[in-house]
Amino acid sequence: MADVLIKNGYVLTMDPDTGDLKKGEVAIENGRIVYVGLSYNGKADKIIDASGSVVMPGLVNTHNHAGMTLLRGYADDLPLAEWLEDYIWPVEEKLGPEEIYAGVRLACLEMIKSGTTTFADMYIHEQAAARAVEDCGMRAALSYGMIDFGDPERAESSLLKGRNFVKDFNGAANGRISAMYGPHAPHTCSQQFLQDVRKQARKDDVKVHIHVLETEAELNQMKEKYGKCSVNMLHDIGFFDSDVLAAHCIWLSEGDMDILAETGVHVSHDPVSNMKTAAGIAPVPQLLEKGVNVSLSTDGCASNNNLDMFGVMKMTALLHKVNSMDLTVIDARKVLEMATVNGAKALGIEAGMIKEGYYGDLIIVDMKRPHLTPLYDVDSHLVYSALGSDVTTVLVDGKVLMENGQVLCMDEYEIMAEASKAAKKTDSQHLIDVLGLQGSLVDK
Repeated sequence: MADVLIKNGYVLTMDPDTGDLKKGEVAIENGRIVYVGLSYNGKADKIIDASGSVVMPGLVNTHNHAGMTLLRGYADDLPLAEWLEDYIWPVEEKLGPEEIYAGVRLACLEMIKSGTTTFADMYIHEQAAARAVEDCGMRAALSYGMIDFGDPERAESSLLKGRNFVKDFNGAANGRISAMYGPHAPHTCSQQFLQDVRKQARKDDVKVHIHVLETEAELNQMKEKYGKCSVNMLHDIGFFDSDVLAAHCIWLSEGDMDILAETGVHVSHDPVSNMKTAAGIAPVPQLLEKGVNVSLSTDGCASNNNLDMFGVMKMTALLHKVNSMDLTVIDARKVLEMATVNGAKALGIEAGMIKEGYYGDLIIVDMKRPHLTPLYDVDSHLVYSALGSDVTTVLVDGKVLMENGQVLCMDEYEIMAEASKAAKKTDSQHLIDVLGLQGSLVDK
């Protein structure tokens, strides 16, 4: 007997072997999809009627700093160096495990309500992030962000923390949590440290999550220091492999893109964050042409302000159309693949498609909305018209985390209240002033 049966919905399987089902059924048992088709013959403990809705794979957000929900809207519209050095980094130093726990729970709540079932994270106090993920029922690939700035003692300490995190949390929460190594970036980590991380990741058989060529400043700094860009430096020291997830990848040359394609590196595209920080536009169409697996992500709330992957999908399509002056450069279906299939591939999980044997990580999107009427093309509507708030039901591992818009795995108002209190603990007077009104509202 199946645990859950979803019926009467338009099933967007994202599986090329099955195709889409205009009125299909999906059965889930023991956390895995056991049937995808037109008529399930067995019984189920729970039946979900998806009439008038699209049933699709949960969205996969492949680059996040989830605890930064506490900094949403803080220090916006400033030059990047000032933003980081005078605001973000000083506040981050005051964030402890309990603050990060509250911030990640808020992030999980936001992602569940907008249809994300899996996210990749790199930040501080990741043990607290893992607790939050385990409590809420999401799936996540977590990494402790490591920086050494060429300091041998800091390198040793950072790698030890990374190793302990991998040891303690890889495979946690009944397999919903996977651990990665998270060296921050080529310009904040020494060559030796990057080589040590590379060696340890292979030894522990886990993936690596790193920022690469996010800014022109990084490009110039690397050329001045090494006489080559980040991609060439990482390639020359043997860092790149098919287990690497590289975020941003904006300032790439043709040769850089060839290296990423040849080594099988996965790229996480963050269009909204890249635009907000004026970092540039990643050459996504060219990367896709070369066969690079490109997924989508929001980045953290300090450089995006929300974690809605539907907004990211729309922005991806529009940004590259206007940048190339070509309306056909990336179509809606390709964007959906980037947000589902490609994201799951980047993280090495059996998700991103509604397919027998895959995880029961699904979402249901209500298409009976004014902004989704009339309905000519499902792919088009999901990318260009749908909002995260159109998601009504979310399942991870076959467990219902949200149904008919009601979150079942956590108390929404408690989460928001705790996050507001946690943000105030940073002792930043600006944050206290900004959060005063919302805190008073949420606490009630």
